[in-house]
Amino acid sequence: MRYIEPHGHMVSRTTDDYQAMVTSGCAAVCEPAFWAGFDRGGPESFRDYFSQLTEHEPRRAAKFGLPHYSWICLNPKEAEDLGLAREVLTIIPEFLDRPNVLGVGEIGLNKNSRNELQVLERHIELAAEHDQLILVHTPHLEDKRKGTRLILDALAAESRIRPERCIIDHVEEHTIRMVLDEGYWAGMTLYPESKCSAARAVDMLEIYGTERIWMNSACDWGVSVPKAVPYAMLEMRLRGHDPDWIDRVAFRNPSAFMSQCSRFRIPE
Repeated sequence: MRYIEPHGHMVSRTTDDYQAMVTSGCAAVCEPAFWAGFDRGGPESFRDYFSQLTEHEPRRAAKFGLPHYSWICLNPKEAEDLGLAREVLTIIPEFLDRPNVLGVGEIGLNKNSRNELQVLERHIELAAEHDQLILVHTPHLEDKRKGTRLILDALAAESRIRPERCIIDHVEEHTIRMVLDEGYWAGMTLYPESKCSAARAVDMLEIYGTERIWMNSACDWGVSVPKAVPYAMLEMRLRGHDPDWIDRVAFRNPSAFMSQCSRFRIPE
């Protein structure tokens, strides 16, 4: 079974994880910028991190024959310090033309605060100015519906942004409809303890169909499973879905979205 991991924080994983993903059928991995597990101390820390995403991590993935793509941004968990955010936002354009960069992400909201929203709006402007794809993080648990609404309104307020070039990630049962109804792509993040299980993800696919939807593992610093996508593919197969249906969600959908960036090459 082939698949693309469209949202995997590989800097937090070991080389064994790369090997396990490739041998499970992973054809490409795409890594959004995110929180490091602690707040970084200054703008140069972000410059080093962006270099890691665009130079060093692609070389590590290449050792296993795996194409590596990345997204660049200031994660919403570090958006409360507006002074730091402004400095980091001036660095981001330096990296948007790197060979493996697909766009701006994962931007979004964490606690739905005013400062987070201000930084989100600036990221959206930056993506519009540089004609970039956008990957969005939606908040957790009880704040998710409110945060998703705030995010969709912020995107709609920027006339240069086209919904089909934005993926709204971490959707759940109470947010997926609003995302799809407004023309955006929806990402389902498969976690063992939070966000979405494989069974819930397949339930949503059976209800809402497979158009403009992808699955990802995130596989970050917390409790997560790098092979969550192939596990969900097994769930689909056990429910009797045909191989074309499974391939559309796991491979062709993320490929179609990311191919809107000319740097993305469809794996053979």
